[in-house]
Amino acid sequence: MEKMNDSNAKQMYYGWKIVAAILTVLTFTSGLSFYNHAIYLNALATQPAFNVSTASTAVSIFFFSSGITGLWVAKWIEEYDPRICISVGAIICFISLLLLAYVSTIWQLFLVYAFFGTGFSSSSLIPATTLVTRWFHRKRAMALAIASTGLSLGGVILTPVTAFLVGSLGFTLAAPIIGAFYIIGIVPVTWIWLRSDPESMGLNIDGDIDEPNLKEIAPQGEGVIMQTVTPGTDYEANLEENITLKQASASRFFWGVSLAYIFLMMAQVGGIAHQYGLAREILTEAQTALAIAILPIASIVGRLIGGWLVDRVSIRLFSIIMMVLQASSLSLLSGGFNVISLYVGLALFGTSVGNLLMLQPLLIAEAFGVRDYARIFSFSNLMSSCGTAVGPALLGFVYASSNNLYARPYAVAAVAGALGLVLFLLGGKIKKAVVIS
Repeated sequence: MEKMNDSNAKQMYYGWKIVAAILTVLTFTSGLSFYNHAIYLNALATQPAFNVSTASTAVSIFFFSSGITGLWVAKWIEEYDPRICISVGAIICFISLLLLAYVSTIWQLFLVYAFFGTGFSSSSLIPATTLVTRWFHRKRAMALAIASTGLSLGGVILTPVTAFLVGSLGFTLAAPIIGAFYIIGIVPVTWIWLRSDPESMGLNIDGDIDEPNLKEIAPQGEGVIMQTVTPGTDYEANLEENITLKQASASRFFWGVSLAYIFLMMAQVGGIAHQYGLAREILTEAQTALAIAILPIASIVGRLIGGWLVDRVSIRLFSIIMMVLQASSLSLLSGGFNVISLYVGLALFGTSVGNLLMLQPLLIAEAFGVRDYARIFSFSNLMSSCGTAVGPALLGFVYASSNNLYARPYAVAAVAGALGLVLFLLGGKIKKAVVIS
């Protein structure tokens, strides 16, 4: 028996297979939805019924729908197998892409985009981060960093492919092919490798075999205690004392994080959405092609380095540094000085983008534990989705009212990022409770 346990201990923890599967899922969800809106809507813009304003509104509806659906998704994945939720989300996105090729009126576009948003929410961040949080405690930051790299890989790998398909075949023929990619890339991986939690496979969180696990007792006051849990005990029992959504929503820290992320995501997504237009103001076509590749690459590298650092430094301090970096880089981009400053600004902005998206679920899990994580994160994510939805439209409006120049829009984004930092600081430090039984 002892030799068998030694052999098991040397095997790779199954949680890392979960991470690889989620990386794949997020690559397809981001590459075929989040990063592809401009491609889809530009294809539809050839019709007289649609214009830039209509397109911006459709994207906003997508993110609002995604945020609202997230509340239901969180409840579903707590009560049922998350693989069902992810698969249903992929099917909804497939159907949405089929329908999108045939919309001819504004109300049809808005309806399909709302439906598309529900599918995206069901198959993306909420189930993905919930699964990583369930499987990891000690190396949660690195696990999330690796898994969420798929968000950037989707833009780097799949978005150019879909742009080629739409340009070569036309949107009507390309849409069902892109939708098929969504199903093929997500559903098989989900059912072959994803599992709800370690207990479903007779494992303990982090892969501990023979030693007792450490269980984090939920925050309700000052300090923290760690309690041992016997290996093999029921996973749900291990989470009993983690904080609930009701308790979390009564804390200052929850509101500090959630309100901060409204403005952080407003600045981030707005800045990403308009980077091409910003680059074209001062760069040639060849220089612009290089410029728009800088941000996703910096995002990937920055996220992986950040995942390694967060396990070794204060997560709150690291979050503050990334928020300062985002506001500063957006300020640099608003200056429009020269080619070098633009490249440097995009690299710094990309570094903050990669880390801030990862830090929101980490902060929620660190402060409030795992048991009700999905509901707590979905509530926080609903608020940040408002910033995500408003950001591109807000910067577009400022651009239109600024003689079609991007200096002022990126200055507005920098202010939004700074406001997010202030709100985060007002939320105070992460507080964990001493629970005395």
